[in-house]
Amino acid sequence: MRMMGIVMVDWESTESHPLQAHDSAQAAMMEEFVIQVDELDNRVGGQTKLTAHHGAGALHRAFSVLVFDSNDRLLLQKRSSDKITFPGVWANSCCSHPLDNDTERGGFHCSILAAIRKMEQELGVDPSTLAVDDFTAASRMLYWSRSDDEWVEKELDHILILRKDISCSPNPNEIEELRWFGRDEFEAFMKSFNADDSQTQNGEQKVIAPWFKLIVDNLLSDWWDDLGSITDDGKIHCFGRLDLGEFEKPEPENLDAAISRCRPKVERIIMDALSKSGVGRLRRAMIHLLEGGGKRVRATIPRLVGEALETGRSDYSEHELVGASLEIIHNFTLVHDDIMDDDDIRRGRPSVHVEYDMPTAINAGDAMLAIGFEILVGEPGELDGIGARHLEQVVRAISGMVRGVSEGQQLDIAFENEENVGTQEYLRMIEGKTAIMFKTAAELGALLSDSSQDIIDICSRWGREMGMCFQLMDDLIDVLSDGETLGKPRGSDIAQGKRTLMVLHALEQGGDDAKTLNSILGNGESATQEDIDTAIVILKRCGSIEHAREMAASHHQAAHAALDELPFWVELTALRELTDWQVRRIS
Repeated sequence: MRMMGIVMVDWESTESHPLQAHDSAQAAMMEEFVIQVDELDNRVGGQTKLTAHHGAGALHRAFSVLVFDSNDRLLLQKRSSDKITFPGVWANSCCSHPLDNDTERGGFHCSILAAIRKMEQELGVDPSTLAVDDFTAASRMLYWSRSDDEWVEKELDHILILRKDISCSPNPNEIEELRWFGRDEFEAFMKSFNADDSQTQNGEQKVIAPWFKLIVDNLLSDWWDDLGSITDDGKIHCFGRLDLGEFEKPEPENLDAAISRCRPKVERIIMDALSKSGVGRLRRAMIHLLEGGGKRVRATIPRLVGEALETGRSDYSEHELVGASLEIIHNFTLVHDDIMDDDDIRRGRPSVHVEYDMPTAINAGDAMLAIGFEILVGEPGELDGIGARHLEQVVRAISGMVRGVSEGQQLDIAFENEENVGTQEYLRMIEGKTAIMFKTAAELGALLSDSSQDIIDICSRWGREMGMCFQLMDDLIDVLSDGETLGKPRGSDIAQGKRTLMVLHALEQGGDDAKTLNSILGNGESATQEDIDTAIVILKRCGSIEHAREMAASHHQAAHAALDELPFWVELTALRELTDWQVRRIS
């Protein structure tokens, strides 16, 4: 039911609800609707305070009032221990949210109306003593902060200044203590927060609210110098993330450290799943390529994306299951790839069909595909699968990926015998054969993080562009790196007759170079090292290698551009490094 605009909920009947253990009055206010906004402060919808603050949370509009009296003293409040987010911390005079209704849905003017409403509810200030013109709009800021593992603030905060002598009667359910501070007193008070033990002399635990600390550190000093001249600076200051205490975020983790941390769990899932076959030769054949090492990029992307999006969870088991599934399926495609391409070496060791035999390799690949899907549904008592909420979407996405890889591989096979293959056909082929795996890994990482469709789409696009860059760089590595680095003979793509972007570009130039290159393509084992070297010289002379570099750089830039579209709170360090790693594989 509703009372005075607040939804009253019977929390005693909802034992699993995140508000069950909290103060009933505070819990009821979590059902108020706040204004969801984008990073430019445009309204994009309305949602409950609970949705906006719980788990991953969502960016929403807030306001912070700084009240100064006629002696230029600043009013601070210590938030009640009953508060659900940031209980017991010291903050500015009044801070809350405009509601998603016709009165408070607009800009600064509406935030002031919300502030007047909230100053009555929190501070006990008679609203008849306040007028909109008493307030000054000073600025806006973007920030986010985690209160604990469960609750978060992601706010676009309207900062308001009120210079007025006010009479307060604080609501104990909202405020534990009020204090007025002159500037010198305030500075001394703030210094005490920097003490190693974060305690006052009488043993009182002191913590400052992160949004207020950001205001103090970045804006307050200039305002206090001349309170009478404050005007709206017209800016939205992006102050990023500031957590408290044990939740303080460490320095961003680099890519190698992130993959090294995430890889062992995924590899355990993979090896456990593949080792269950009771047929020894089949089991060894399935494990053969995986034992050859590898960075496990595709396997760790789902978790890296999930962690970047800060889902507010400590359990990424579903992300790891998807990563393991993708890695097993990826290795299945490599087993069959080597058969179709007649490649004898993979990752510096014999291909599966060479180490064992052709029928065993085909059978091992088929079994790996099945196991890749089996682990998604789990095994009772052994391994939990993907929850019912996302299972259908995950299976559909990975099934579509497998189909796309097969279509891309079929195009690759056909291109070896077709004369009129162009660069667009080639790009379509690698999008299916390679890029779709990166795309699916990133897309499912966002899906399992319960991200919005917009964020899922951005991550999907980032993965696709990164995958395109990866394949173009792989083509370049084949002709520019030595055989020891490659784990297979240099120029093997040329010997096999693969029409890479470089080859297609050179053939389009025509003339003697195109004829010579065409005579070398596809000669297989009869191609001499001199033939391969001649072909590579032609690719350089025709500008084909540089053309491929430029195309890879274009997709590299597009991948970064996709990351630029993610919300400001996303931790992009590992994803940025992974994007750059694609183009750094050639020294």
